[in-house]
Amino acid sequence: MSRTAIDCGTEGIRGAVVVMAKAPREGFVKTRLTGAYPPRDVVQLSDCMLLDTLALVQALSRVHVAVMCPSEDVPDIEARLPGGVHVVGQSGNGLAAALVSAFEHFVPDFRRVVAVDSDSPQVPLAILQSAFELLETNELVVGPTEDGGYYLVGASAMHPRLFDSAPLGTGNARDALLGNARALGLAVAFTEPWYDVDVPADLRRLAAELRTEPARAPRTAALLASWRSGSEAHDDDRAG
Repeated sequence: MSRTAIDCGTEGIRGAVVVMAKAPREGFVKTRLTGAYPPRDVVQLSDCMLLDTLALVQALSRVHVAVMCPSEDVPDIEARLPGGVHVVGQSGNGLAAALVSAFEHFVPDFRRVVAVDSDSPQVPLAILQSAFELLETNELVVGPTEDGGYYLVGASAMHPRLFDSAPLGTGNARDALLGNARALGLAVAFTEPWYDVDVPADLRRLAAELRTEPARAPRTAALLASWRSGSEAHDDDRAG
């Protein structure tokens, strides 16, 4: 998307939401579920979660929605998403590089930028709304996960070294991020703690929630329901 196109459509926009994604391919997505679930099922799950996350953030009012992914995944991601979704290839490899790319790319045009993972498709919309509200009076907003990571990070500027030495995807990722934020003197606020789906126990928890409230992530709910209906053909560790 050109800067001219962005400039013509940003009046009244609160900011941008950037969904961090990877093309669903065996061995590259949800790797901590591999072994407990067939690889094809893991790929389908990743695809459904991405689409549900995108639908969730598109329900926010007055925000620009985009997807950030590895540059080689752009054609695959674009083919999977509804037309018109802004897909951007990141610079560098890994999640830290993707986050740096997200803020560098979108902050100049939208100022308030919230990056979310695609592993929490059922997060309440109110949490995402609160992230933009917190950015009105804080320089950084973090959505903590129960395992020591984070499912959301938002900022109103690109802060050099914010993601330096942050072992993302591990139990101390949030501590590393907050340590960098303190070193930079940033005012930090937090959204409500949530969880993302990394390991089989997380997926079983999600499946139980979506059995009672499937509308929170309808594609994911339908997939997990199909797993239950065919459970005779699968091992005992499948969701549900």
